[in-house]
Amino acid sequence: MSTNVILVCLLVGAVNYLFRYLPLRLGARQKSGTLKSGPLSRVLDSIGIASICALLVVSCTPEILRDQQKLLPSLAGFVLLALIFWRTKSIIVATLTGAVVYGLVFKVMLLAG
Repeated sequence: MSTNVILVCLLVGAVNYLFRYLPLRLGARQKSGTLKSGPLSRVLDSIGIASICALLVVSCTPEILRDQQKLLPSLAGFVLLALIFWRTKSIIVATLTGAVVYGLVFKVMLLAG
């Protein structure tokens, strides 16, 4: 097995773990007066974005290793995905926006180069 594959698996696993662990750790400071702010709720809320980010890393890494031009569109899509999710808490809006930005940045790079 290639070292690159092992490194990608370790990176995806670590980020996925942090997406599940950090909401529990950071959310422990909040008052848990309602069911909505309980530990189970925080875990379930973080699973969607963790899955999307893990899929994004796993699907983009082989493409980036083959074609270095895809690094900037992938990075732009990931950053916007994280920012939109952080602001809206909507996995649907964040995923669609990240995909659109990836496509637009890639298209602009093709037209410019």
